[in-house]
Amino acid sequence: MQDFLPVTREEMKKRGWEQVDFVYVSGDAYVDHPSFGAAIIGRLLESRGYRVGMIPQPDWRKKESIQVFGRPRLGFLVTAGNMDSMVNHYTVSKKHRQKDAYSPGGQMGLRPDRAVVVYSNLIRQSYKDSPVILGGIEASLRRMAHYDYWENKVKHSILIDSGADLISYGMGEHSILEIAEALDSGIPIEEITYIAGTVYRTKDLLRAYEPIILPSFEEVKENKAVYAESFATQYRNTDPFTAKAMAESYGNRGYVIQNPPAMPLSTQEMDDVYDLPFTGEYHPMYKKKGGIPALEEIKFSLTSNRGCFGGCNFCALTFHQGRILQTRSHDSIIREAIKMTKAPDFKGYIHDVGGPTADFRHPSCKKQLTKGVCQNRQCLFPTPCKNLQADHKDYVLLLRKLRDIPGVKKVFVRSGVRFDYVLADPDKTFLRELVKYHVSGQLRVAPEHVSDQVLHYMGKPSHQVYLRFLEEFDKADKQAQKDQYAIPYFMSSHPGCTMKEAVKLAEYVRDLGYTPEQVQDFYPTPSTLSTCMYYTGIHPITKEKVYVPKNPHEKAIQRALMQYKNPANRELVLEGLKMAGRMDLVGFGPKCLIRPENSNRKKEQFHEKNKKTKKNRKR
Repeated sequence: MQDFLPVTREEMKKRGWEQVDFVYVSGDAYVDHPSFGAAIIGRLLESRGYRVGMIPQPDWRKKESIQVFGRPRLGFLVTAGNMDSMVNHYTVSKKHRQKDAYSPGGQMGLRPDRAVVVYSNLIRQSYKDSPVILGGIEASLRRMAHYDYWENKVKHSILIDSGADLISYGMGEHSILEIAEALDSGIPIEEITYIAGTVYRTKDLLRAYEPIILPSFEEVKENKAVYAESFATQYRNTDPFTAKAMAESYGNRGYVIQNPPAMPLSTQEMDDVYDLPFTGEYHPMYKKKGGIPALEEIKFSLTSNRGCFGGCNFCALTFHQGRILQTRSHDSIIREAIKMTKAPDFKGYIHDVGGPTADFRHPSCKKQLTKGVCQNRQCLFPTPCKNLQADHKDYVLLLRKLRDIPGVKKVFVRSGVRFDYVLADPDKTFLRELVKYHVSGQLRVAPEHVSDQVLHYMGKPSHQVYLRFLEEFDKADKQAQKDQYAIPYFMSSHPGCTMKEAVKLAEYVRDLGYTPEQVQDFYPTPSTLSTCMYYTGIHPITKEKVYVPKNPHEKAIQRALMQYKNPANRELVLEGLKMAGRMDLVGFGPKCLIRPENSNRKKEQFHEKNKKTKKNRKR
């Protein structure tokens, strides 16, 4: 049990501790693996000499569940876990999910809705004056006023509703250590207002250094155009080199101030984090319940990078990890891989080597390391920037080294490659070796749609770019004498997708000759450009008006069109074709999606009539 941070008072006492410095409350089960944010922050604080006690998935109906270690010396750390609790609980159609991969045995119901707010309020019932610091993706993406899909309204910064003192947003390693040092030196929590990567509450603006004054909460709540304008300002201030502090007024409640993001981790700092003494396992207390399903997905995967300059509008990475790429060294990754091969249940397969985008291994251009990312330009959209350094040499070398490790049979790349970045690299070595060594029958890629209109609002390259990639993939596949396929992910109901565009996607699916298994309705999660479009009907950067499919029935039709072969979807598909004026796709021709109504009965009647005619002739 010494391998894990304590989860009970008894375990704390066995370590000779009378009190912990931090109590870490998480909506996830306790898994000591670097793919889990709570494990990273817990181990990082431990490495600096702080005593951390873990309370995973406390019973939020009982305040005693938060009192396991008593009052911590420095404060409480609160996270909903690796997933937003609302996304964890509900599908895009707001139906309850049946399984929670981050809970023992996949059991649902071990965390509350809006876990960060509930846990924080629970702490306040017992420890009114103890500092409460929020972290993780749920708090990070709700750090300012935000549109909430589940309640269909603009909600406060999570600091207001939770009663917490600080948010450590983004990945958090830099800011949490600075917070810990400040608290340890005796600085009151209300005076810790200077740390990059944090958000705090204040009565006035005296502590904020030249902040951008955002529209007030009341203004963004009442006016969608103002909300879009405020979001655009926040989006342009997500880079640690150029961002300014931002202040949002809550009237007589004071202000919520967001400091600029923390600086990205250097390679050495990334190595230091991933070299911490993780066990790589879930806590033994979960064994009887079947373990933690989420660990099985990533136990034998390797994180090689953070951040993403891909800039997809439906993704929250710009707000959370940022656009500047951060990487681990080859040595650090190989050390972890060698350790992995010694695990008794390792079968020789490394399931993935990557991050948000697998084949990004350095910033998109040299300027980013000193001046940050461009505020008004994307690296890959609508076409690759002329300053983009598309180079896979480092990633190819890393994959070669991993393949050569004794005990490793195969190294897969499953976290996704950015196909337009692959095409931008004039050297095709990576694509050839990807096809030859790192794909098992199917390579999953994410074109998301086939309509350039929709792709424009997604921040994705045109459909022709994807088709060019397929040509290159097939060429490499033939050279390797393989029989493999690129399997696309598609998304329905994204802002900008009318029924006409949905039918266009259905026609492409028809021409593929199979129904894609991976079909996802657009999910308006907090702090993405696409969610802002969904709520306001305005593209916050370009100010364009955007058509948004919001009606649940229309969304159901768009999804059904992608799975038009399913007989249960026939009426929805027919309705969609009528709405799009595409009744030419109803019939018996090879290009038709569905047959006419009662077509089977008409065929039966035709055959019956023929049979009778033949019988009469015989007579």
